[in-house]
Amino acid sequence: MKLAIDIGNTLTKVALFQDNDLVKLRSFKEFTIEELTLFIGESETKNNKIISSVISSVKEYDHKIDSFLNEKYFFVKLSSKTPLPVIIRYNTPETLGKDRVAAVCGASSIFPEENILVIDAGTCITYDFIDKEKNYLGGGISPGIDIRFKALNTFTGNLPLVNRDDEFDLIGKSTEGSIKSGVLNGVLAEIEGIIKRYEDRFGRLKIIFTGGDTIFFDKRLKNDIFAIPNLVLNGLNEILEYSINKSMTIH
Repeated sequence: MKLAIDIGNTLTKVALFQDNDLVKLRSFKEFTIEELTLFIGESETKNNKIISSVISSVKEYDHKIDSFLNEKYFFVKLSSKTPLPVIIRYNTPETLGKDRVAAVCGASSIFPEENILVIDAGTCITYDFIDKEKNYLGGGISPGIDIRFKALNTFTGNLPLVNRDDEFDLIGKSTEGSIKSGVLNGVLAEIEGIIKRYEDRFGRLKIIFTGGDTIFFDKRLKNDIFAIPNLVLNGLNEILEYSINKSMTIH
């Protein structure tokens, strides 16, 4: 089995893969080495052991976890130096978010030889484009839905912090309704507009959504989209498999 760990801004996801199949997944708000050892203890059996591991993080974490994984398994810590099954054309790869790298690796493995726009709708909304030759060209970053609500409350004197829900209209008839309209209709218009611009430039696209707000967009966008909730973990599994194969070739 292969162990994949995705440390995000809000949650840490820990997954087990058997070949390309995700067989176990757990999410943690606070992730510690104790949580990791418990997860492993619950997962391994006498005849089914973890043999390799990969970790990706967008924030600081306890690096005893790295030492633990490196001592027990074939271990990959995703960085700008990690060998990848795609070609990074980004001008500053050392600043590129690890989750964005993993997402495009996952997307490219699912839709080989396709132009793909990956939209990760979470704390931030990220747009990442990879072409049919596996060239990752870059993308964009904008505020996520919750950040937009918080910003209106934080940077104004009188606007309240609104809790979002599915009840919003184009025309808000109260301050709360107007905030919901502006934020939610605005983010939908943004994403539809960005998709249209990519299509104008590159033609036919596969559009993949991932991240915590995928369900919100899945129901409301006019475009045909593929919702893949664990795309980053799938990508980490691809990166790990690529590193294993590369290591075997070298040796």
